[in-house]
Amino acid sequence: MCSAETKCVLVIDENLPLGLIANTAVILGVTLGKEIPEMVGEDVVDRSDVEHAGIVKSPIPVLKGNAELLQELRDKITTELFDDLTIVDFSNAAQSCKTYEEYIAKLQKKSKSDYLYYGLGIYGEKKKVNQLTGSLALLR
Repeated sequence: MCSAETKCVLVIDENLPLGLIANTAVILGVTLGKEIPEMVGEDVVDRSDVEHAGIVKSPIPVLKGNAELLQELRDKITTELFDDLTIVDFSNAAQSCKTYEEYIAKLQKKSKSDYLYYGLGIYGEKKKVNQLTGSLALLR
């Protein structure tokens, strides 16, 4: 349920090249839209009768992290305290694949210690999201 009591953030490795940062943000955003469709508002028709697709209802801060922080966050979110949060991730395992089938095969052969997270999308209770990410600066 999307409300004032929920929050969504992206945390992306600030050390990545700009193009990979943009690619990571796009992939996380699309995946979050699939997982939490209520984040997206209804379509809007403007004064000129042009229809515009709905966009997110609330801002999604893009925060900076690094590979170590992303791994720590990913591990914390799997604990009982945070297991009600929705998390999506993008890693070097995904980025290097040309097809989704290749991605599936690659992940099924690896453990989490075999790849680096480029970014995480986190959605859920505002207090818990802030507890995890409240001290992180905006990625600029």
